[in-house]
Amino acid sequence: MSSDITLFVNPTAGRGSGTHAARPAADALRAAGHTVRTLLGTDPADALRRAREAVADGTGALVAVGGDGMVSLALQAVAGTTTPFGVIAVGTGNDFARTLGLPVRDPAAAARLTATLLRDGATRPLDLGRVTTPAGPRWYGTVLASGFDSRVNDRGNRMRLPAGRFRYDLAILAELAAFRPVPYRLVLDGLTVETDATLVAVGNGTSYGGGMRICAGARTDDGLLDVTVVGDVTRTTLLKVFPRVYRGTHLDHPAVTTYRVRSITLDAPATTGYADGEPLGPLPLTADAVPGALTVLAP
Repeated sequence: MSSDITLFVNPTAGRGSGTHAARPAADALRAAGHTVRTLLGTDPADALRRAREAVADGTGALVAVGGDGMVSLALQAVAGTTTPFGVIAVGTGNDFARTLGLPVRDPAAAARLTATLLRDGATRPLDLGRVTTPAGPRWYGTVLASGFDSRVNDRGNRMRLPAGRFRYDLAILAELAAFRPVPYRLVLDGLTVETDATLVAVGNGTSYGGGMRICAGARTDDGLLDVTVVGDVTRTTLLKVFPRVYRGTHLDHPAVTTYRVRSITLDAPATTGYADGEPLGPLPLTADAVPGALTVLAP
């Protein structure tokens, strides 16, 4: 493994903590004998171009410093390559890091662990989801959200306060005022299912929104996507079920149906898809599981 490491930094993550986290990360990696290059772009497109260049030039690892949005951007550069990928999680949700069991909002600890993993060559293959969009394929590591949860995501992204999971709690309450289930058409490994649903989530990982375990049974090494369908429920039922999402026990509710598939096409009127918290565009969208698409630095 090359000793040249690229830190892919989001200076706005966690209200500026991305910039603060980059220094201890770089110090820990240099102390372990690595040459560290910090990569910042003028905008997401420029940052992605630079990350792809670093991967193509043979960097020893690409390490994202930020939250799930930065991870999402980095995945577009490193997925499908053999370049190891690490995460210093200092964002709002940090669900990708949670899925991997990495430190969250502790950049010094995350940097020390990353240095140790690099020293030991501790990498493992990780599955990713790949979404077909009009703009081309998009990779994701955690959850593709659609329906009520994507509307919550949209509102949560517009909110400045509070931070973390509480932002999504408030966004959920706000979206309940306009709550309506919508008719979905799902194609699950070729099988068509038509149903009215509150939301449909497609998980490569288990959680989104800062620890909401919407696809609690998902694994990142089985070559499959976990699909959680919350059916036509009332506001009262949704409010009762919602707290169980953080424990993953909502999957036992009779209004919840789950599937495990290699490929899914989602279609519903006036519904946007999000993956890793980033907008994909309106449905229909098709997602596939891609086994071993990522080489990740993780315990």
